[in-house]
Amino acid sequence: MERNLEHITSIISVLPDKPGCYQYFDSRGVIIYVGKAKNLKKRVSTYFQRELTDAKTRVLVRNICDIKYVVVDSEEEALLLENNLIKQHRPRYNVMLKDDKTYPSIVIKKEPFPRIYQTRNITKDGSVYFGPYASVHTARVMLQMIKNLYPLRTCKLNLTPSALKTHKYKLCLEYHIKRCKGPCVGLQTADEYNANIVEIKEILKGNSSRISNELLQQMQTLSAEMRFEEAQALKEKYDLIENYRAKSTVVSPSIHNVDVFSLASNEQSAYINYMHIGNGAIVQVYTIEYRKRLNESPEELLGLGIVELRERFKSTAREVIVPFLPDHTSKTIAFTVPKVGVRKKLLELSLMNVRQYKADKLKQADKFNPEQRATRLMKMIQDDLHLPALPMHIECFDNSNIQGTNPVAACVVFKKAKPSKKDYRHFHIKTVVGPDDFASMEEVVTRRYSRLLEEDEPLPQLVIIDGGKGQLGVAAEVLRKLGLRDKITVVGLAKRLEEIFYPGDPDPLVLDKTSETLKVIQQLRDEAHRFGITFHRNLRSSQQTKSELDTIKGIGEKSKVVLLKKYKSVARLKRANPDEIAEIIGKKKTELLMEGLKTEL
Repeated sequence: MERNLEHITSIISVLPDKPGCYQYFDSRGVIIYVGKAKNLKKRVSTYFQRELTDAKTRVLVRNICDIKYVVVDSEEEALLLENNLIKQHRPRYNVMLKDDKTYPSIVIKKEPFPRIYQTRNITKDGSVYFGPYASVHTARVMLQMIKNLYPLRTCKLNLTPSALKTHKYKLCLEYHIKRCKGPCVGLQTADEYNANIVEIKEILKGNSSRISNELLQQMQTLSAEMRFEEAQALKEKYDLIENYRAKSTVVSPSIHNVDVFSLASNEQSAYINYMHIGNGAIVQVYTIEYRKRLNESPEELLGLGIVELRERFKSTAREVIVPFLPDHTSKTIAFTVPKVGVRKKLLELSLMNVRQYKADKLKQADKFNPEQRATRLMKMIQDDLHLPALPMHIECFDNSNIQGTNPVAACVVFKKAKPSKKDYRHFHIKTVVGPDDFASMEEVVTRRYSRLLEEDEPLPQLVIIDGGKGQLGVAAEVLRKLGLRDKITVVGLAKRLEEIFYPGDPDPLVLDKTSETLKVIQQLRDEAHRFGITFHRNLRSSQQTKSELDTIKGIGEKSKVVLLKKYKSVARLKRANPDEIAEIIGKKKTELLMEGLKTEL
């Protein structure tokens, strides 16, 4: 049980702050609960970081042996995915809808003069479905826009050619309020009606820009022919389409039995994500890891993953979406490398999941193997800063000279990418008068490395100067004079844009803001600043609390505190009766005190 708790804790510790769905598994590997979250880390953590009042929830948590999750782009997508996973796996602890309805879709019914309406039931009768939509409101907005653009019938009349010939239908209210053109009585032909249906399908597919362009061309043609009323009618349609921004969620019901694969890798491992799409829904998501043995190519690794996962999940999909072609081909599989559209979005979703899985595995490895993390960080710093050696020992200098008083400097030391506080050093600036950062830096760097050379102490592989090009140049010159420029790499960190400068190079090195190398350098800089400021404040504070009593031999800190508490100031103490003072600190100390105060005078 303890091992299980450690496993659960390790997963929770690296959950992303992103929307998605999470799945809880029991000891048999069966999904017992599926949930959605706007923030996966916060939501899942609540199950394990608070006292649960609900008995059923306590039972659920006791049975959780593993957690898996899928990240998505938005909360709406998490909602849809949760619905699909619950219907697919029917977890024991999930509340199931009694009517077992899905999210709403829009259907274009397969019938003469097709109706278009919202539905939750998808039947394989040849009708065309669009969606599902995460929000009923979104589906209704889409339908309303279509109705405003195109007069369509809403009745359930049988409008087959033979039924129309009987002339048994009459015009209804929808015709009179101009929401229908009366196909039931022959006032609208099937060709005209179906032309509208073709345009509606393009809009529902997300191809509204093509319809807009066609409408724009027709408007221009009508305007050139002085047919302004007809042009105005088209303009109203054009404006409606251009103003429409509602979008469906990820998958179209037209995408069925399709596999999606993506790959992310590092020096040690390759991670392959698998997604299966069935009936327009994501029904399976899984990621595996391959430990690299040789210098395998991405194409080879992706091919291995496709074979393994399709076999494991018994996939019969004929279409496979991939970021690049694997190293093997198949007569029964059509590989697609999408550039735009719904398939491209599915591939991006798979890539997002595999990258998140890779990042989480790396965080877990770092957490349980700190030495490995330290080595990885140092190797990254070496590569990013182009260092000749692994930076096992890094030092950072910062001057602290507030309002021109008590000039000091600080040197902080990191060993194996971690602070080594016993090696931190403070410096009182001795040879510089006034606020001169360049001269102060020259003094401190000279004193630091002259002493290390004299005492034959280990030298750092990297020195960071918190300051601009001027201070960096001074430090580099000191190291040159000491014969250390070939042994120590020195760089400067500019405060404003976090740029890294090298001596004599006018162009800075700009690291990505999320770079771990930059984060370590910033940590060094911030620690040096904190250490220096603390020392500076302590100096000023000690100077402000000094008094004449500190210089009198035989009068200690306790005697000083007692006397100042009684007499409030040295001036009053001088006027006090010696016999009263003797009652407080004794006769011998009183004699020393009076003698010392006379000397001060």
